[in-house]
Amino acid sequence: MFDWLRSTLLDSLRLGLQSQRLASRTLSSLSGRPQEGPPQRWGCRAPAYDSTLPPSAVRFPVRLPFPRRIAPAAQRAAAVALVSCLAGGAFGPATLPARAQSSEPSAFARPAPSLFGMADLDAQKFLVVAAPIGSSSRSQLNIYEQVNGRRPCFAVATGRPAVVNPLLSTFDFSGICGRYIDANGYSVRVGNTDLATVYRLSVVNQDTDILLMALPTRPGAGPEMVVGRTLGSGSGFLKLELEPGWRLARRTFRGRSLGHVYLYRDSWPALSASSAAWGPAAAVS
Repeated sequence: MFDWLRSTLLDSLRLGLQSQRLASRTLSSLSGRPQEGPPQRWGCRAPAYDSTLPPSAVRFPVRLPFPRRIAPAAQRAAAVALVSCLAGGAFGPATLPARAQSSEPSAFARPAPSLFGMADLDAQKFLVVAAPIGSSSRSQLNIYEQVNGRRPCFAVATGRPAVVNPLLSTFDFSGICGRYIDANGYSVRVGNTDLATVYRLSVVNQDTDILLMALPTRPGAGPEMVVGRTLGSGSGFLKLELEPGWRLARRTFRGRSLGHVYLYRDSWPALSASSAAWGPAAAVS
C-alpha cells in the first residue's frame, strides 16, 4: 500500500515537471525566441497575457504525457485541474518576455507585405477605355497598349467624351499591341498595398457621365473610389480620363515586369468630413 502511494506521488511530481516544461515552451514560442534570464515561478494566478494576441495564438498541447502507472481517474483529475487553470488565463510565468509586454503592435495584427512590386511605365503608350458589353448599355474596362510602332493599335477622336476606334480588333496584334480586358490584366494598388483581392474595377453608367469605380469586395476594405470618367455620356468605345492622383503602373515580381497593369495612386484619398462610413455615398476621387 505504501509503495503504491509513494509511486503515485513520484509520478505526480514527474507530471508537474513535464507540464511546466511544456507550458514554458508554449509561452516562449509566443515571443518568437527562447526565454532569457532566471527561471520563472509557475502557478495559478491572475491573467498576464498580452491582450493584442488573438486567442488562436495561445494554444497548449492537448495530448499530455501522463505516466502509465497513474490510474485513469488520477489522469482525468490532473487534466481537469490543468485545463481549468489555463482557461482562467492563470497558468504562466510571473513575468512575460519584454517583447510580449511591449506596447508595439503584435505580429499577428501586421498586414503581410505585398507579394508584387510595381514599376513606372510610359503612359503615352496606354489608353484606358470604357468598352461596351455586346449590344447592352453596360460597359467594362479595357486597357490598350501600343507595344511597338509597326501598326497603330487604336485611334482617339476629339470631343467629350472622346470616341475610341479599337484598331487592334481588326488584325492579329500579337507582339504589336497589348490588351487588358479583365481582372487578370489589371487591378487596384494604393501605395505598397496590392488590392487585387479586396477591390474590383467597374464601369458605372450615369445620366451625364460614365465613371470608372474601384469598389471594395469585402466590408471594411476601404472606400469606394472614382478612378476615372469619360467627361460626358455616350455609347461605344469611350476614352476614360483618370482622376487626379491616379496613374497606370506595371506590376512586377522580383524585379521582373509582368503582363498586368495597376490603376495606382500613392496614398488613400481623403474622405469628406461628412462621410460617416464607407459606401456609395462616401465615394471619393
